[in-house]
Amino acid sequence: MIRLYSLFALIDLILIITALISCLSAEELEIRALPRVVWVILILLFSPIGPIAWFVAGRPARPIQLSNGTVWKPGGGFPEHQRPRPVAPDDDPQFLKGVAERTRKDDEDLMRKWEADLRRREEELRKREGDA
Repeated sequence: MIRLYSLFALIDLILIITALISCLSAEELEIRALPRVVWVILILLFSPIGPIAWFVAGRPARPIQLSNGTVWKPGGGFPEHQRPRPVAPDDDPQFLKGVAERTRKDDEDLMRKWEADLRRREEELRKREGDA
């Protein structure tokens, strides 16, 4: 029985040391969920739950190879200029240019219709005045 307990204690010690080395060697910005100091305290005081929690929730996530060949590190985030997201219509210059062209074209068509309608009404008014 003492051998079994000593084996568990050895496994626990190895787990603590491995978790501490992993925690202390990780980049500060890559550590997830909590600051490094809190992780170290959790690893040291709450054995074996602390080291297990570090490996599950705190350790930097592995990079993921995307289908287009780029590498993405989950949880690490992106710099704002590299953040993949759809562009809002009011931020997309091509969309705004297309809207301006469509608006200009629609305005010109509407103006032509109004002018034609105005000419038609003026002609009808002249005919009425000429008949009277």
